[in-house]
Amino acid sequence: MTFAKLQKLQPRVVPLLMKSIEKNRLAHAYLFEGNRGTGKEEIALQLVKSYFCSYRKNAEACQKCIDCRRIDNRNHPDVHFIFPDGQSIKKQQVDYLQKEFSYRGVESSKKAYIIYEADLMTASAANSLLKFLEEPSLPTLAILMTTKGYQILPTIKSRCQHLVFSPLPKRLFIEQLEEKGFTKTMARFLAHVTTSEEEVEKMSEGDWIVQARNVVIQLMQERLFRSQKLLFTIQEKWLPLCKERWQIDRSLDMILLWLRDLLYMKVGNVEALAYIDKQEELKRQALSVSFEQINEHVLAVIEAKKHLEANVNPQLLMENLMLRIKEG
Repeated sequence: MTFAKLQKLQPRVVPLLMKSIEKNRLAHAYLFEGNRGTGKEEIALQLVKSYFCSYRKNAEACQKCIDCRRIDNRNHPDVHFIFPDGQSIKKQQVDYLQKEFSYRGVESSKKAYIIYEADLMTASAANSLLKFLEEPSLPTLAILMTTKGYQILPTIKSRCQHLVFSPLPKRLFIEQLEEKGFTKTMARFLAHVTTSEEEVEKMSEGDWIVQARNVVIQLMQERLFRSQKLLFTIQEKWLPLCKERWQIDRSLDMILLWLRDLLYMKVGNVEALAYIDKQEELKRQALSVSFEQINEHVLAVIEAKKHLEANVNPQLLMENLMLRIKEG
């Protein structure tokens, strides 16, 4: 992997880092914040390689020297990786890191460390790291990675250059999902629901996303053409699938995507469809509802999402929503 390739994933973050490397103005500590799958780890490793590589050209590490190869293999003696120990990163882990950094570098006078899921540091670990960030004993490059920047202590944030990683471009995310074995149809649909690799994994457990999608499609059909079955489908199919709040929220997002697809179908923008395999059904429904009705339905779903935040009973929430949007 090179910065040139990684720039496609993060067109704002990578050029900034490359410029800092070329001008020898790297910060001593970085906080990388972004969803899983946005390239945080790959960019962190590339940054560390460029930091150590003796044969670097501009910002690009050579990828071939012993430093680059050892960093790729995670066995460079002067590069340390900290992972959560169980459910947290403990003070002892940070203390060990500080002890290791008190010794002169094995291969050079520089050292680097990468902390994964930095938001899982205990309070004592975070406070210990804070002192280490302020007073490193050697030339040091620190990279903290997190999906939850809001859980990082403000005092730690203030001592790092905070870089927020954008969600992956939809096209690239679809390609990644297809490489993981998702069909083109499902990869496309998932990319409309989320661009978080972590969330895709969560929704894919037990084939939840496939089942939930099918139930949403059934509800969208029944609201127009078999409305007498709506309450039964909610009770027998939707409720067993949507027991947790995030599942309810995502099912509402899927309804929004269906309504949005109806708008796209009415204006002939087939390429933008999330439910690309349901064009005939969408076309049939688009003839039965007006733009005004679809907009009203969208507002009803948005209102339901607000009620969800207020802990309204899920069954009541969905039944009221479906009754509001059936037959326009």
